[in-house]
Amino acid sequence: MESRKVTIGSRGSPLALWQANWVKGLLKSHHPGLDVEIQIIKTSGDKIQNVPLAKIGGKGLFVKEIEESLLRGEIDFAVHSMKDMPISFPINLCIACVTKRENPFDALISKNNTKLSDLPKGAKIGTGSLRRVSQLMHYRPDLNLIPLRGNLETRLKKLESEGLDAIILAAAGLIRLGWEDRITEIISSEILLPAMGQGAVGIETRKNDVDNQILLAEFDHEDTHYALDAERALVSQLEGGCNVPIGSFATINDDQLTLTGLVASLDGKILYQKRLTDIKTNAIALGRKMGDLLIGMGADRIIKEIQSV
Repeated sequence: MESRKVTIGSRGSPLALWQANWVKGLLKSHHPGLDVEIQIIKTSGDKIQNVPLAKIGGKGLFVKEIEESLLRGEIDFAVHSMKDMPISFPINLCIACVTKRENPFDALISKNNTKLSDLPKGAKIGTGSLRRVSQLMHYRPDLNLIPLRGNLETRLKKLESEGLDAIILAAAGLIRLGWEDRITEIISSEILLPAMGQGAVGIETRKNDVDNQILLAEFDHEDTHYALDAERALVSQLEGGCNVPIGSFATINDDQLTLTGLVASLDGKILYQKRLTDIKTNAIALGRKMGDLLIGMGADRIIKEIQSV
């Protein structure tokens, strides 16, 4: 490839910059003549740290300013944690590739390495996710769940500074930042079903920018992309945002895609869950079918009740 310059847009958190630099490394290793620059963009989600996401606009707060920069042509593409991506994209943008998924599960970090099942009654657990809260309330209603915001380093510090017994974070971020040794246990998806896109990195660019789409296509991991297509189609069919506790997780084995979907009430007392399998090329149709099945079970009533508040 002839020498040219591309600019990556990224949030400024340590994890976001790790991901942006990782993508930069991929590009440079395949195209040594490429001049790759990273531009840090502060998002609304980074600026507002003292309010739960569900109350201030949800996942879009982490991408809005970055997407605006893309549309203005100030950056060539953006690197995102796919679990932070809203279902809808601006009409002129698209996800050009999804890289191979890291560990997609949630991780417990506790004092004294106490496992989730062994934590005492009333133990204070920090988490910023309604999906985790509702499932934990279903599994162990005796726990005391405390809202938690901030980047990974901030949340780890709050384990000590706010007198918490444990916190729950996405395993992928801890692994990427070299903090895997802090993990007490990886929590089974039977207890905490992951969020759509958890553990995957996506690269967003302009639809009309064919050169960059071709440049990024070689980094797309087919099975991860199919899995996310199914997970995102499920959430889209439910019309649920981050203010609704939804789990959506797909795995692929020998071209067979298995999708597990979940919708729970905020207090965890009601939980609807279903699992379906089909060939991976039917990923989107399977996600929509799962959404319809969960609605038929009663998930729509939970969603309407939450969204009416």
